[in-house]
Amino acid sequence: MNDNLLEIKNLSIEYVTEDGRFKAVNDLNLKIRVGETLGFVGETGAGKTTTALGIMRLVPNPPGRIVQGEIIFEGENLLEKNIKEMTSTRGNKISMIFQDPMTSLNPIMTVGKQIEEVIKLHQDIPKNEITIRAEKMLETVGIRKERFNDFPHQFSGGMKQRVVIAMALACNPKLIIADEPTTALDVTIQAQVLELMKELKEKFNTSILLITHDLGVVAEICDYVAIMYAGSAIEYANIERLFNNPLHPYTVGLFNSIPSLDEDVDKLTVISGTPPDPSHLPMGCRFHPRCPHVMEKCKENFPQAIEVEEGHFVSCFLYNKETVKEE
Repeated sequence: MNDNLLEIKNLSIEYVTEDGRFKAVNDLNLKIRVGETLGFVGETGAGKTTTALGIMRLVPNPPGRIVQGEIIFEGENLLEKNIKEMTSTRGNKISMIFQDPMTSLNPIMTVGKQIEEVIKLHQDIPKNEITIRAEKMLETVGIRKERFNDFPHQFSGGMKQRVVIAMALACNPKLIIADEPTTALDVTIQAQVLELMKELKEKFNTSILLITHDLGVVAEICDYVAIMYAGSAIEYANIERLFNNPLHPYTVGLFNSIPSLDEDVDKLTVISGTPPDPSHLPMGCRFHPRCPHVMEKCKENFPQAIEVEEGHFVSCFLYNKETVKEE
């Protein structure tokens, strides 16, 4: 088993505004091994992007703040690093790909200069070598080096996303955080970008934290999956176990809401209710107001994660140490 590259321990992040205190991430525990892709799945507002910003130490303050926890990267707690140390880590050891490439690229700089800028910031190498490396990165993501001096507006959406990936990989980071990297792209280009990310992951042995709400994307690229709900990871397993044996009622609801090619149904099964307001989270299990299996203790206590089978963890009172042993 590979060593952990990133380990998140009891992380809580909140936003304080005039309208109240919003708990975006609650006691989150996660790990990513070297060379592994972890899918981070959940509805809008589940805390996925806030977690990513927490790892990068980019939670806007005010109104956001990290309340507690540890983010251990290569054995060091990122939350204890000063601004200069984090600036050195971002883009060099940890890079982020945002979902809209238009907001990630400078419209008045050529794409080549933008890749060069990333390398120049973190690598102490001669200028001519910086240009050569930037050109190679463009070719690595399938863009001819002749387009080095083109501007972002001269590229399609899919090509812009390739440029962003080239920027993220320019310094050969250990971890890439990809925040919905295919959301703004059509299905054909999505498949190309995902295939490219898989190839580059294997080539550079890079770990990836893939934030998405699309289980199809997860099945395509991920090794492990963490299901997020109301700021907490409620189920964690490798891709085969989660897809073949989803346990948490919320996870089961997600899979039931996907159209089946084998069954002819008039109406899809939906999860009743709506996600909770992060400023007024329910007591106990956050999912209990929507859960078809709710029990009294669900309304009062938050269930701890139980390892139901090897490497498969779930936070639900339907499972406990006694029932797991019996099985």
